[in-house]
Amino acid sequence: MKYIRFKQGETVSYGVLNDNEIRIIDGDLFGAHVLTDKTVAVTAVQLLAPCQPSKAVCIGLNYHDHATEMKLDLPKQPLIFLKPSSCINDPGGTIEYPIISSNLHYEGEMAIVIGKKARKVPVSKANDYIFGYTCANDVTARDIQMADGQWTRGKSFDTFLPIGPCIVTEIDPHTMDIKLYLNNEVKQSSNTCQLIFSVPEIVAFVSQAMTLYAGDVILTGTPSGVGPMNIGDTVVVELSGIGRLINTVVGE
Repeated sequence: MKYIRFKQGETVSYGVLNDNEIRIIDGDLFGAHVLTDKTVAVTAVQLLAPCQPSKAVCIGLNYHDHATEMKLDLPKQPLIFLKPSSCINDPGGTIEYPIISSNLHYEGEMAIVIGKKARKVPVSKANDYIFGYTCANDVTARDIQMADGQWTRGKSFDTFLPIGPCIVTEIDPHTMDIKLYLNNEVKQSSNTCQLIFSVPEIVAFVSQAMTLYAGDVILTGTPSGVGPMNIGDTVVVELSGIGRLINTVVGE
């Protein structure tokens, strides 16, 4: 199923997406809820980020093709860093180019959406804690990231984590085509079969260090082809079976 979060007037709701129609959910997608018979057209609502994570955990260097591109050895364990919840951006939202940066980059990724509280989860049980998957863009002020020597500030500006447009369940996360378009030109093109660490391995590894809560997201890394964006650009992250996450870059 495809789950979305949307705003109609002043009301924020979850729903199930079927073509161009939304069937409205009454309640919290990650808690008590009922799928109602009420429907609304997609064109009549504003799509929001499909979940409200307490944190976004990101995996660095997790595609074989990206490691080859960067001429780096494969990591022996996942490299993790965090983006705060204040980064979250909506499908169709604008990405603000910070005044203090001069090298803003896109990083198209597949994101895992956690479905329930997870702590010290074994690999064999990791799928039980996954609600579904969505598209993400790990926007990065590359010059600030490199200048700082650690990644938090360069990846944590407001608007730097668009996610969406929906959460898809019952899909194989290791067979998805992933593409990123910049102004309709393909910049990244790969498949999640290139992941160095599998989805269950990632969830298990992260949960050994920190408790994951329902609605948290884990970004699984970006493939080869990362590069700069400029004010006025349109960037699209596309995952087969999920859809297209579209955002534009504006001045701060």
